[in-house]
Amino acid sequence: MIEQHARTFEILFDRPSAATADAPGRVNLIGEHTDYSGGFVFPIATPQRTRVALAPRVDRRVRAWSRDVGDEEAWIEYGLGDEARTGHWGDYIAGVTASLRESGQVVGGFDARIESDLPLGGGLSSSASLEVALLRGLRAMFGLPLDDVALAKIAQRAETGLVGAPVGIMDQMAASLADEHAALFLDTRSLVYERIPLPAATGLIVIHSGVTHRHAGGEYRTRRAECEAAARLLGVRELRDATVADLARTALPPPLDRRARHVVTENDRVLRARDALTAGDAQQFGRLMAASHASMRDDFEISTPEIDLLVGLTRDEAGVYGARLTGGGFGGSIVALADAGRAAAAAARVALEYARRVPLRPTVLIP
Repeated sequence: MIEQHARTFEILFDRPSAATADAPGRVNLIGEHTDYSGGFVFPIATPQRTRVALAPRVDRRVRAWSRDVGDEEAWIEYGLGDEARTGHWGDYIAGVTASLRESGQVVGGFDARIESDLPLGGGLSSSASLEVALLRGLRAMFGLPLDDVALAKIAQRAETGLVGAPVGIMDQMAASLADEHAALFLDTRSLVYERIPLPAATGLIVIHSGVTHRHAGGEYRTRRAECEAAARLLGVRELRDATVADLARTALPPPLDRRARHVVTENDRVLRARDALTAGDAQQFGRLMAASHASMRDDFEISTPEIDLLVGLTRDEAGVYGARLTGGGFGGSIVALADAGRAAAAAARVALEYARRVPLRPTVLIP
């Protein structure tokens, strides 16, 4: 029997691929749960990627195989125009083809092989990485007239539409436009972006807690609804438009007061983080990361005891400037900014101590 990881496109489909593409995951340095309120975010691409190999078909069928699920769930197949939500990983594929059709883009049937280095539910946006990698492959194979921003918009529509996850556009913009060498400052309302390098002689630590999460789950959806409700009570289009003074003037009921306070102060932290990176000020950036985590823990209530433990252990390491939860929350990963020469050893010590204290296996993803 051929091992799962060794099943090449040619073995699976008995012909060579016609196009290949990939896209990175992302780790968000600061700016969490602000994108669906029109706010500011600051992601950076990860070295882990999703890769696709594709070939066109003569009919209107789509067949796809994933290396990263068990044999019984590895295959999906459907007809173009017949996309439907199933709760299976294939919803992301079907979401992409449905979103392309809704955008007026014409593709034919195709076969696809998919593999990824990204942990599912790890807070590094494996779903957006898959969507963007697939769209890049389809763009190349069918000659679609899509630039990188348009591609990100179609990818987001795939996830908010057929998949049913009420995400903002940060993840798809990061997968489409970010790289590993500079953080991507992004205004999620205008989609204006700027790439800013990390301070000299610094690097990132990213550790997956072993606790997975899903954006289509209820808590994420609840937080978005709470932010929208708070904006209505404040009389603004989105929380992006609210200020600390607005919060002081309007007595929002709990927990809407805390949710709004997080988004408003987080947007301010992202703007100050951009200034800190531009100035090469790792100390200030680290302080802002710490404040961001406290806000996510106390006001937005999306952290977990395991994540708080990881953040605390990492923050206490010599050479670490700051650490925080990254991603949608309720599990996933933490990110820290550290001296480049100390990052690997610090991450190893943190993972060892974390595993000693909780019955979970952490994964050091960066460095």
